[in-house]
Amino acid sequence: MARRPQHGFTLIELMITLAIVAILAAVGYPSYTSHVKKGSRRAAQAQMLDIANRQQQFLLANKAYATKAQLTASGYNLPSDLSGKYDYRIDLGTGTVPAFTITFTASGNQLSDGDLTFNSEGVKAPADKW
Repeated sequence: MARRPQHGFTLIELMITLAIVAILAAVGYPSYTSHVKKGSRRAAQAQMLDIANRQQQFLLANKAYATKAQLTASGYNLPSDLSGKYDYRIDLGTGTVPAFTITFTASGNQLSDGDLTFNSEGVKAPADKW
């Protein structure tokens, strides 16, 4: 009787392959999550600049900056891709010169990245996140 050659992988070969995949995943996953957080931060910064632009337009039309309620009533809504990652507020200045500060508060998976602020004078904080 002739023996037929067997085809397939041994258990050792499968375990080595699994170990290699696990190592690659352990190295790649933190890099991936960091990249996703940076992307969300950039999207939030773009929205902050959009809100600041809307504030300038509102100032020209009304001689005062808009509150969050007024901004929402004018048709602005936070994009859905940021709604679970950031919430925002607008604080208006109380002095004779109109001023505003936009604060995006991180939440959910974005919480470890921290909050972002931008004001009517163009000051961005924290500086290392911009």
